[in-house]
Amino acid sequence: MPGPHTTPVPPSVPASSEPARDPGDMARRRWSRTNPVRVGFVAAVPVLGLMEPRLGGVALIAALVVLWRDNPWPRAGKVAATIAAMALLGAVVPAPPKAAGTKAAGTKTPVAPRTPKTTPKATTPPAPDYRGKKLDVAYGQATKAGFVVSSHDASEKNTFVRSRSLWTVCFQEQGRGGVRPTLDFAVVRSGAPCPKKDGEPIPWPTMPELVWKTWRTARPQVVALGVRSDHVEARAAYRNDTLPGEGEYDDWRVCAHDPAEGATVPADTRVTLYLSSQDNGCPEPDRGTGTAVDLPDRDDDGDPDYRDPFPGDRDRNTRFPDGIPHLGDSDGSDGSSGSSHGGGRSVCHHTRLC
Repeated sequence: MPGPHTTPVPPSVPASSEPARDPGDMARRRWSRTNPVRVGFVAAVPVLGLMEPRLGGVALIAALVVLWRDNPWPRAGKVAATIAAMALLGAVVPAPPKAAGTKAAGTKTPVAPRTPKTTPKATTPPAPDYRGKKLDVAYGQATKAGFVVSSHDASEKNTFVRSRSLWTVCFQEQGRGGVRPTLDFAVVRSGAPCPKKDGEPIPWPTMPELVWKTWRTARPQVVALGVRSDHVEARAAYRNDTLPGEGEYDDWRVCAHDPAEGATVPADTRVTLYLSSQDNGCPEPDRGTGTAVDLPDRDDDGDPDYRDPFPGDRDRNTRFPDGIPHLGDSDGSDGSSGSSHGGGRSVCHHTRLC
């Protein structure tokens, strides 16, 4: 029996049935269940999801385990963290390809642009060939065919086109503008040749060399250039010479011509051919023609000797073989008296000068 000062012995503690825990293992468990680790797992979900969608899924599962196992957070916090982790993964993982015939909720299916229905009227047939026609004729026919018609000068001068009847179509270009198709005419003045291409100079013909050719030969050559026949004129090459009647100088020779050789000959050009009888020949080239050179005229009556039946009598020539009338040859009475020339002929009796 213990004495009064003896220390009581504590009762023995019953032995626990749970095995003793390893201090290192407990430390590791405490580290994995800290809040920074839980947040880190949630943050790793989108990072791994960007690298590989399947790694992102594994990270999401690990984050859910960490969030819900032995987590002292309230239930609302755990739910919010779970939704955040799933949303982060969904934001970085591409959507799976949609199956044919399905569409995602909330998305609109793009509508393909409507293709206008083609009808036989939508295709415009090629325009008829109007080249070579007068512009007023081509303009009227093309307008009736349904074209919107315009026109412009086909030469390099680009002259304003007015008076359609004075122009001829050289080129045409069909277009499609608006409701009605368009047709543009490139035109030249009627009678002018067409340029090789739209906008190039008009290839006017040039005057050939006609000297010493007969009138019968030279005139058709000029007309063949596009010159009107009534614009080809014949004149005497000598000042005091005169042309015989039409048809009588067909064999006369060309001594000069205007325009000269090599000059351009537009359609409205007037051409003059200076002619001389073959017997007289042509004036010297440096002496000119028509206004400065005379044939020999011994009696100085203005009638060249080769045509003057009286080369030694200045009072008679081819026009007045009986005497050239002169003022003052009659007294103006009744024409029965007065002086006479050339064989005593009364000038007043044969002329209107008295």
